[in-house]
Parts: sequence; structure tokens; C-alpha cells
Amino acid sequence: MSVQQAQPLDVVGIDVGSSSVKVAVLRDAGSAGAELRLGRVERIRRRDPRTLAQELFHQCLAETGLDAQRLGYVATTGDAEECEFRTGHFYGMTTHARGALFLDPSVRSVIDIGALHARGVQIDAQAKVLGSRMTSQCASGSGQFLENICRYLGITMEEIGPLSLRSTKPETCSSICAVLAETDVINMVSRGIPAPDIIKGIHKSMAGRYLKLLTSLSAEGPALVTGGLASDVGLMSALREAAQAAGGKIDLRAHPQSVLAGAIGAGLWGAFRARKLAQKGLALTVGGRA
Repeated sequence: MSVQQAQPLDVVGIDVGSSSVKVAVLRDAGSAGAELRLGRVERIRRRDPRTLAQELFHQCLAETGLDAQRLGYVATTGDAEECEFRTGHFYGMTTHARGALFLDPSVRSVIDIGALHARGVQIDAQAKVLGSRMTSQCASGSGQFLENICRYLGITMEEIGPLSLRSTKPETCSSICAVLAETDVINMVSRGIPAPDIIKGIHKSMAGRYLKLLTSLSAEGPALVTGGLASDVGLMSALREAAQAAGGKIDLRAHPQSVLAGAIGAGLWGAFRARKLAQKGLALTVGGRA
């Protein structure tokens, strides 16, 4: 791979999560800023994540007309350390911080909601991580938990948000353990509780957990939700309600490209690393780590 400091760099960020692979193609012009050229998300669905990541990577290159050998950097994050075609790997906390700031330069904290856990991150104006908190894997506040509930209720993840907004009497759901929460849902269904009230109760429970992550960091101001659940309008509504009830110091936001935040951040950190190495006259090597 060749790097010319004076020229814009075409870079790729790849985020391999527990349930999906995200790829972002960016053109980075250093201090002049960066442009997201293409973003793709693909559910894993029992496929090998590394194989899927490589396939999606080459699909994105074909769509943008880029040559893999002329890329400035191929950066991975999440569970993608074993992707042999990468240039380097970056930690998820730092990539989501950088990706969030790219999507919304005014944010100073992030809630990254993954399939197995959620993470609150406080950042500064340069995407430096100032502090973080994470939920446990057994907590009833993850994307996988919501998917399980959807299957039980016979609805899709796309339907869950609008249904939640139709709730008139949310039903309280356990916020301690996913197993207990799923048992609560079974009992609610048997008692004839409408699906919108069940879902809104779940959203309120999840929102309370997420807000605690930020308040424990003493976060104030704008906060961006990253990950696929940022598109859940019911969850975002519950988050804003919880923030307002807590005093309104945190402005919860979502972005249409929130699901790509980790991949975007990886690509941007990759471009930054490539320029730093070029300044020192050092060559890039495949399989590095940052």
C-alpha cells in the first residue's frame, strides 16, 4: 500500500460485531476533513464473520472502483483481529468515539449498543476517551435481547420501534437479568398485555440502564447513540424521556449512519496512523496493531 501525505487517502474501516459486519469506505484529506464514500451493513446469520468481512470489503471496493493495493489503510475493529487483509486493528471504544464525532462534531459522549452489551463513553473534541462504563453480558439491555423478544412476540426488529410509540400503558420489565426479563414478557403475554405496552416497558428498562452509564461518567451535553439500535425510534424516545426525567442535562441523539460509527472511526484512525508513519518515513505492514 502506498501513502502520499499531500494526497487524500482512500481508507476502509471494517467493524465485525456479534451479529453483523459493517464496512465504511472513506476519503480522508487530513486537516481538510474526510468524506464517507460508501457504507454497508450485512447480518452474519450463521456465516463465518471473517469470510463475510472479506466478501463485503471486496464488494465495497468494486462499487467505489478502488484498488485494494492502492488503499491508504485497511483498519479493523471489534472481532476482526484475525482478518488477514487488514493493515491494523483498533479498539472498539476509540473507533466508536471517533466515528461518533465524525457523524456529529458537537457530541461529547457516546452510547454504543451492541448485540451483547452496551457501553457509555465520554469524549473530548478530539475524540479522546475520557472515561467509559459497560453493562454486563447478562443484562437485559442488548440488541440480542431485543431480537429474542421480537421472535417471541412474532414481530420484526423494524416493527418494534413504531409499536413502542403506540403504547398507552407501558408494563414494567426486569432491568436486572435478560432471563428474568424474558420470563416477565412470557407472563405479560399470558395476561393479555398488548405488544406495544410490553415493548415500551422493555424500552424504558433499557433506557434507564443506558442513561446510568452516562450519568456515572458525569456526562452532560449531546450524546450520540451508535450501533444498530440507534434506528429504533421507540428506544430513542424512551431514552429522551429518561434523560428529561433525570433533569435534561443530556441530549440523546441518533444519526442515520450510527450503525457505521465503529467502521467509520476505524477508517479515520487508520488514515491518521498512515499519515503519522509517512511523516516518519516508515512503511505500512499488513497485520499491524494500534
